Amino acid sequence: MGETEIISLVSETAFSIWFLIGAALVFFMQAGFAMVETGFTRAKNAGNILMKNLMDFCIGTVVFILLGAGLMLGEDALGGFIGIPNLDMFTKFDTYDWSSFVFNLVFCATAATIVSGAMAERTKFLSYCIYSAVISLFVYPIEAHWVWGGGWLSKIGFIDFAGSAAIHSVGGIAALIGAIILGARLGKYTKDKDGKITKVNAIQGHNITIGALGCFILWFGWYGFNGAAATSLTELGQIFLTTTVAPAVATCTTLIFTWVKNKKPDVSMCLNAGLAGLVGITAGCQAVDLVGSILIGIVSGIIVVVIVEVLDNKLHIDDPVGAVAVHLGNGIWGTIAAGLFATSTSANGVDGPIYALIHGTDFVEGLKVLGVQFLGEFCILAWTAIMMIGTFEIIKHTIGLRASTEEEIKGLDVTEHGLTSAYADFLPAVEHLDYGDAVVAVSGDTPVSEAVEVKVMPTVDNIKVGDSVITKIEIICKERMLEPLKDALMKVGITGMTVSHVMGCGVQKGQPEYYRGVKVEPTLLPKVQVDIVVGNVPVSDVVNTAKNVLYTGHIGDGKIFIYNVLDVIKVRTGEQGKAALLDVE
Repeated sequence: MGETEIISLVSETAFSIWFLIGAALVFFMQAGFAMVETGFTRAKNAGNILMKNLMDFCIGTVVFILLGAGLMLGEDALGGFIGIPNLDMFTKFDTYDWSSFVFNLVFCATAATIVSGAMAERTKFLSYCIYSAVISLFVYPIEAHWVWGGGWLSKIGFIDFAGSAAIHSVGGIAALIGAIILGARLGKYTKDKDGKITKVNAIQGHNITIGALGCFILWFGWYGFNGAAATSLTELGQIFLTTTVAPAVATCTTLIFTWVKNKKPDVSMCLNAGLAGLVGITAGCQAVDLVGSILIGIVSGIIVVVIVEVLDNKLHIDDPVGAVAVHLGNGIWGTIAAGLFATSTSANGVDGPIYALIHGTDFVEGLKVLGVQFLGEFCILAWTAIMMIGTFEIIKHTIGLRASTEEEIKGLDVTEHGLTSAYADFLPAVEHLDYGDAVVAVSGDTPVSEAVEVKVMPTVDNIKVGDSVITKIEIICKERMLEPLKDALMKVGITGMTVSHVMGCGVQKGQPEYYRGVKVEPTLLPKVQVDIVVGNVPVSDVVNTAKNVLYTGHIGDGKIFIYNVLDVIKVRTGEQGKAALLDVE
């Protein structure tokens, strides 16, 4: 064997190993999707979302083995529309292309998991499992055969190297259809008596840290997502370049866009923007240059913000994590962009140069390339839409697609899985959302036979007014003023106090903020409540000290409440009145 042959064999082996490593990276992206969806939704549904992302892959594996792999990778039939299923993976175990099977399996699971984000927090778990199986069984395998299995799109030069159309557009259009059929979360939109939407409410994600971690995991996995099919080091280097530049530029674009628009940069939008840039570059990652990557990133960063806000504020389609904007909007853009900016050979093995509209030398040929991109994207979206509308409608009218009102309000963790909380050591936060007709107010008309028995707590005997007045002083102020207030009170003789972090507001209602383009109603602001009980220290000294420390002349300085205390009892000694305070003051 000659030196050239040895080098070729080593190179082939190395890229075969890299192909499987890339598949493993794509599998790890499931963790990223799970973190993004969990962080951008509420804590009461965290376990449910994690369970869905787990079952995406597990159910997808089973059905892909049963039929999906055959439909995608089988011998071409019906003019390139479908692959012919066979039993090769069972009968030809030693010779079957397992690398290709595993690689396409993890891609299939990715298409299925995109949908869950847009339908989060109100979808029945059983229904989710069913439509996820349909995506992995029929929807993805057939259209992926068109693009990567030797089907009709690959034969006419359709460019989709890693799946802007075949994966992200598929997941995105399914997410959009599901969100429309399912309807918005309770409390998302406030309606008048005629049912007209009068206000959009921001339902903030409970853990932006987890959401950010998910975005970084996805970005890391995307190097395998886009680069696993590379066949040379030069091509792999170009893919890594474009997969880095496009999302970075998209994020910077969204940063500036939201900063100018809302006066502050939007954290969650910027996280979505990174994913939008990754989706946008996926189709042409190996075929565009640095300038093309930058332009794709700029447009992706604008598209993601515009679509999120249009869906939420104009169309009133509730997509908690922005799946439609990220995957559908930028999946379409990425597919078209590949026909605009491609500078090298086709992603699907078509010999010869790509006459892209911008970089190509033949304008007519460039229009043909762009036309193929539009045709392929349209057909993929149409196939997915037909299949998913049918699937969702059948589920809706049989077992039901949406969780009940009670289940949604309580959270799907406890109602679907018996999981009290994904964060057992923390109490869930109280939501301030108007659920409309979903919640029935107490009327006082409940018959005695149905009423809950009233239990009166026993009173404590021997409570009496002490020899002199004991006073409780309650001070509510800004969090940042706690330390100077505490130090000043210590100087006038106060050595004991109780401090609580509370939420509240006065007339000012706080400064308006925005979450994903929706105005947040800041009716409750973080405050500190300091409780002091005094018997010997003059009340006037405490009040004047607090006023001097807290006063700035601006709205929100705080309030001081003064109460007479009936009595004080020291639990350890049983002392009452001022005697119970002596070792405190």
